[in-house]
Amino acid sequence: MPLGKKVRPSSAAGKLETFAISSIFQDIRSDAVKPTIPRIKSSQARAKTSIPGTRRGLTPIGWRSQVEQEEHPEWLEWELIKHRSRRHSVGLFQNVATSDNIQKFGDTLKSLRKGKIEQQVSLEHLKSMQAAFEEFENAGRKYLDVEAFKEIMKKCLGFHGVHDQIGELFRKIDYSASGQIDWDEFCTYMQLKYKKIEESNSQSKHTSFALPAMVREFSHAGQILRICYTPDDTFIMMREDGIISFWSAELKLKRTRRLFERPTGRKPKWITDFTIMSQYNKFILSTGDREIQIYELSTLEPYCQVTGLETGPLQLDYCSTGEDDCMILYGDNQGCINILLLTSVGETLRTWKKWPRVDNFPTISIENSSLSPNVTCIRWKVHEDWVTQMKYYDAIGSIISSSNHEATALVIGCTTGTTNVEKQMKGLKECWREGRGIKSHSAPGIPQKRLECDQSVFRVHKGVKTFDFCKKNNLIVTGGIDRIVRMWNPYIPGKPTGLLRGHSAPIFYLNISTDDNKLFSVSTDNTVKIWDIEDQSCLFTANSKASQIKGDVSACHYVPGLKGLCIAADGVALLHLRTEPQSKPNRICSHNEPALCCKYSHEFRQVISCSEGSVIKVWDLDTGKLIFEFSGAHGDSAISCMTFDDSGRRLITGGRDGCLKIWNHNNGHCLRILKKENRCDEICDCVYVEMHKNKYVLAVGWDRRINIYCDSFGDHHHTQLPEPHWQDDLKRGHKDDILCIAQCPPTLLATSSYDGEIIVWNMISGHIYCHLQIPPTVCRAGEAVDKSVNKVTFLKTRVLKADLGASLVATGSQGLLAFWNLFHGGQLFSTFTASKVKSQISSLAVSADDSLLFAADYVGYIYVYSMKDFAIHGPEVDPPKLVNYWRAHISAVTCIELIEEQKLMVTSSLEGTVRLWSMDGEFIGTFGQLEPWEIHAPASWKHPMVPYEILIDPLSMPIHPVLEEETSFIQLSNFEKNEEIIEDTESKDLQHKFSKSIISDDAINEEIRKKTFQNNLGKRLRHERYQSLNKPLKHGGPDAYHTLKYFEIANAPNKCEKPDLSAAGTDPYATLFLKESTCKPEPEELLAI
Repeated sequence: MPLGKKVRPSSAAGKLETFAISSIFQDIRSDAVKPTIPRIKSSQARAKTSIPGTRRGLTPIGWRSQVEQEEHPEWLEWELIKHRSRRHSVGLFQNVATSDNIQKFGDTLKSLRKGKIEQQVSLEHLKSMQAAFEEFENAGRKYLDVEAFKEIMKKCLGFHGVHDQIGELFRKIDYSASGQIDWDEFCTYMQLKYKKIEESNSQSKHTSFALPAMVREFSHAGQILRICYTPDDTFIMMREDGIISFWSAELKLKRTRRLFERPTGRKPKWITDFTIMSQYNKFILSTGDREIQIYELSTLEPYCQVTGLETGPLQLDYCSTGEDDCMILYGDNQGCINILLLTSVGETLRTWKKWPRVDNFPTISIENSSLSPNVTCIRWKVHEDWVTQMKYYDAIGSIISSSNHEATALVIGCTTGTTNVEKQMKGLKECWREGRGIKSHSAPGIPQKRLECDQSVFRVHKGVKTFDFCKKNNLIVTGGIDRIVRMWNPYIPGKPTGLLRGHSAPIFYLNISTDDNKLFSVSTDNTVKIWDIEDQSCLFTANSKASQIKGDVSACHYVPGLKGLCIAADGVALLHLRTEPQSKPNRICSHNEPALCCKYSHEFRQVISCSEGSVIKVWDLDTGKLIFEFSGAHGDSAISCMTFDDSGRRLITGGRDGCLKIWNHNNGHCLRILKKENRCDEICDCVYVEMHKNKYVLAVGWDRRINIYCDSFGDHHHTQLPEPHWQDDLKRGHKDDILCIAQCPPTLLATSSYDGEIIVWNMISGHIYCHLQIPPTVCRAGEAVDKSVNKVTFLKTRVLKADLGASLVATGSQGLLAFWNLFHGGQLFSTFTASKVKSQISSLAVSADDSLLFAADYVGYIYVYSMKDFAIHGPEVDPPKLVNYWRAHISAVTCIELIEEQKLMVTSSLEGTVRLWSMDGEFIGTFGQLEPWEIHAPASWKHPMVPYEILIDPLSMPIHPVLEEETSFIQLSNFEKNEEIIEDTESKDLQHKFSKSIISDDAINEEIRKKTFQNNLGKRLRHERYQSLNKPLKHGGPDAYHTLKYFEIANAPNKCEKPDLSAAGTDPYATLFLKESTCKPEPEELLAI
């Protein structure tokens, strides 16, 4: 509601406004008022949300009435204005809202089901909350705990029965986990939340043209009047000197032709405009000699022409009004709109073609053409200056025309006009007295003016040069000499709904892209702009220097299918609209770039994922919907790792820019930056630990050192430097890039590097506990040896007990996993190949009780191994038991995150997908899919289906057992012979049985009924069966007999020749040449299959 404007007392808003709100202190126990606890506050700049001025005589009942008279936060007012829905049409509800500005207060719980509480807070709610916070502050209690915050939300906002959401909002604001918040923290959170949402929306709407433009220069060419685009992807351009040219979509010249030669002894003809009659494969052009000429579009031969027009046509348009009806319109230099209504167009044109030829052109005058019963001529006096643009819109059945005259700058009018009985009767009497034929608009004489009810006139300062209309958005845009783009409601000519300023030269061309909801504008200085229609903001600007478009603009045309803007100046330029890469039809992506890591927030039941494009997305675990996202977290650098603090309320990310950043991920607020003072190398991994009762963030990467950052709220610097390195790290640390870091509370820390070295540290002392080296792997000849250790993890339940065997797991090359016992300097207990396809393991995860090990490789497979009794009592030779495995992605799995309390698992991949699985491998869904899931309802899961791209990928196909092992050629040949013998025996037995027994239909049905499938096998078969059952039925079409194909089959000789194994025989071209030269062609037969 606008400030200072009251609502009706009888309305819902009026009732709430006058409702007496009881004091918070009447409902809170006296002993609940706690003394203010001193707390260290961050010195970061906060939002200026406090309302200036002192409050006088404020009582608990007067919260709303007192705050209404005070100034509200400016940032919230702007956000409310921006998020207010914009409409260019006027209806009943808008009139009511404009006159009374009624706030509709429905069921609060019903509205809360649609979104979070912070999305339901209005300006009035914020005022009431500020008064409540100030009342607590006056009582000596500046900081509120969660119980007091819940009471404020219930009393001021009317939110009852949503304690969980209020508590979640409190925890989002209280990122430091101190248990208290104040008014500034609340407003800071809300402001940044709105800001990031706006940035995310603008980022999603961002669009631009690919620069520079594709330009084809002309050499001494005339001015291009108009550009048309045909369905066969051809640009047709007409020059004023009568030369028509055809260009491909890549601006390659197909053909060009001069329509009429230059006459000798008289002035040459010049063309004013042209348009295409696509229905009849013809095009129309108007000349300065007051002619309308019609040509064949395919042969460019003249067809006929209409001469003797009253005025010179400047703007030309054509519209089909029926199967054989059309309308030819032209605007002239006297401001008139001339209309030729044609019926039986084919017959009429053939009649015109039979008229005598003038200059090799069948010619008919406008007077003679109007005598035909198939032709109706109408002429309206519309403007007081020549017509600058004119177009008929069949969607509204009206003509829109423009001129430079201010009073009649834009006019929307009908074609034939309404019936005026008195005027029509008077005309009939005059025709009867003079003996003329009775026909309305029978001849183009003095132009008539429309009635006021037949047109809408828009007055625009300095007139209108160009315009465009969109029926979908109910919007008209105009531009002209004053350099302002105006947006109009077509039914309200009095005042524009929006003004778009930004051009520094007159507007030449406007086009509304209905598909993209964008507006394209071109000015005479060759500046191109893209506007967002909803926000009325400029999204992109390209000047002539950037686009390389030179000269005076003469014609423009936007092609929606091509998503390109063609501009004619000194040459022809084509600007292609940058579009996001379209994903495959059956593929769902969570990120547009590779997803490098993901984490689960137990505090808020959210999944956070990061991408190579430095985008952080927050997903709802229960539904898979996107809650919040913010981009540019590390500038243009990719986010390589992430972790949470011990409270789970702050997110820590590391990027390839060498920086660590601490976030409140619920509103995108960067709380602190951790980085080195000098050169920053890429960070590969990070971990949050507790040492000496202090909290630290440890990061490793390409600098080959462990960087330690202290996490203290007492540090008021926004940028923080690392602590000094450990001495053992400087002297005996890694000699190559560190790829991974893992901790095992309370003392152990493990790091792995690219050269295959693993170092186990004592975090308390900073000394090295032991050095480990990944065992070498035998590689094929010519292949490089990869020693890198991508991941290490602890089996934490075994670390503190020496008798429990292997307690550290590390990855190796070719899918190798190595297990070490860390006592006595480290002992290798077991190694085995975890990947079936011998692909390197990219991610590891272990259950809390160390009973299951999850390993993912670079092909996208996930393997689950049982670790319950593996490598406990000593070294193991055999690998652990493989419990389950499946393919989760088609590319490398970058992260595995276990949610054991829900028995779920989240995976991310380089293909840009983040997926949710059960720990048994059941596919729940991909985050960002259109259909949300319900985590507690397995019926909403995708299982038993699998992602489509995995289903069709060749690597997902099962492997034959013979191909899994190395088999000699002799064994393969014997295997094939045995199979042939078995097949022959089975075929003979089958023929013998079939000849003696006949199986009835009842027996077949009974066998099908008894046939059962195992529940744990055949997912692919069930998925294919599901797809086949849900295919739409095909009705009609050719019979099976008509779909038979015929092939020519040659009679091959019965004798088999010995193959030529020489080098010449292996050449297919040589073999073909010898065969053709030596062999005679055999007779061929035609066989129907």
